[in-house]
Amino acid sequence: MSQDVKEKIIEIIAEQAVLDPADVSLDQSLEDLGIDSLGLVESIFAIEETFDITVPFNANEPEQSEFDISSVAAIVSAVEALIADQKA
Repeated sequence: MSQDVKEKIIEIIAEQAVLDPADVSLDQSLEDLGIDSLGLVESIFAIEETFDITVPFNANEPEQSEFDISSVAAIVSAVEALIADQKA
């Protein structure tokens, strides 16, 4: 897990949750952090812009998407996979 990717995603999620990044842990879900569907969309847009990637449009439907949003750690892993795919 790249430290830079992890830290930036935590910053984005913390901003949406109106929390200090130190209060966001990798095992928390967006729901645990109080992020609703609108906050999820805004987080996805911020992640796409920050990392110059495209998150699958169905990321909020886990059974239909490879982009896992079940926890902060899962989001970090999914973003790292998209970055790696883009470089390949």
